[in-house]
Amino acid sequence: MTTSSLMQTYARSDLAFERGEGVWLIAADGRRYMDCASGIAVSGLGHAHPKLVEALKSQAEKLWHVTNLYTIPEGEKLARQLTDNTFADVVFFTNSGTEATEGAMKAARRYHFAKGNPQKNRIITFENAFHGRTMAALAAGGQQKYLEGFGPAPEGFDQVPAGDLQAVKKIVGPETAAIMLEPVQGEGGIRTMDPAFLKGLRDICDENDLLLIYDEIQTGVGRTGKLFAHEWAGVEPDLMAVAKGIGGGFPMGAFLATNEAASGMVPGVHGTTFGGNPLAMAVGNAVLEVVLEPGFLEAVREKGLQLKQKLACVVDQHSDVFELVRGEGLMLGLKCKVPNTQLLTHMRNNGLLPVGAGDNVLRIMPPMTITSEEIDILVEKIEAAAVAMENELKTAEIAK
Repeated sequence: MTTSSLMQTYARSDLAFERGEGVWLIAADGRRYMDCASGIAVSGLGHAHPKLVEALKSQAEKLWHVTNLYTIPEGEKLARQLTDNTFADVVFFTNSGTEATEGAMKAARRYHFAKGNPQKNRIITFENAFHGRTMAALAAGGQQKYLEGFGPAPEGFDQVPAGDLQAVKKIVGPETAAIMLEPVQGEGGIRTMDPAFLKGLRDICDENDLLLIYDEIQTGVGRTGKLFAHEWAGVEPDLMAVAKGIGGGFPMGAFLATNEAASGMVPGVHGTTFGGNPLAMAVGNAVLEVVLEPGFLEAVREKGLQLKQKLACVVDQHSDVFELVRGEGLMLGLKCKVPNTQLLTHMRNNGLLPVGAGDNVLRIMPPMTITSEEIDILVEKIEAAAVAMENELKTAEIAK
């Protein structure tokens, strides 16, 4: 029986950290761990990045919160940074990723309502997706393990296998409003959508007056080596949900839209108490200023390639433990042949902190500020964990 007053919805490790420095987390007992999860693609610029610390401290001394009934200059600035560097014309700021997803879905349905087609309210999503923990986001994701016990799921979603354009075409009907997907499925196991598939979805949307929604909550803000992952395919959406990395560790999210896709979002139809607050906006501006610096994204691509090549060698050398490595930039996944939870324990014992995903994958997503030297350390720790796993397998085999 736990003595914690926290609700027991997490299988928490006993590890507790008191500070962070770049790619490193320092535990209360002084042990140093390399953060290979970045808080699940959140701390993209590492821990205690000086520019982010200064932005937060400076804003905290001036103003924390005002209602969105007033103009918030920091939010205007961040929205302009986003629209200047993406497909979007307008932005709505939220507190989290699931709120961003919900906002994008609302905007899609409201678009059709405003056009005189309220019957167009169904959204096509894909197997192994994850879009958040609120009820509609869970229904969109469609994974029963997350929906179980929460009563009837909200209606309005049709799910098909990812990559199957024929299945999408077959399910499009007079009630279809939008298609929503992650360009790279994160929780689903670092599964990258084929550019031809995204192009096919764009064509289906254009032919049927549907909106294309990207969930770039985990993939966005430089994680794959582009500002947003869909840029690799060159296929733009109408709406996009963003969170995690955009706050660098400070809770915030957003959904972005073209003017046309946002045409139904008029005063009074959507709102938020804390979304777009001055503290979040100050940090978000600082994050984007760093990520958009000349050479930053190129460096992420170079480091991602370096890491992926080194991990491919580890996979080859420890073929009883690993099956393959996949992903883009610094959003990589090691598909395991052994239970990923067992291997995760060995990685933690070697001072490395990845995070699990579907399809028996361990996600390797270090801060984008990682150095070449730190990449070598990361790979060495993975190799040490693989050897420990192999020794465990040998011991178990002998004991049979």
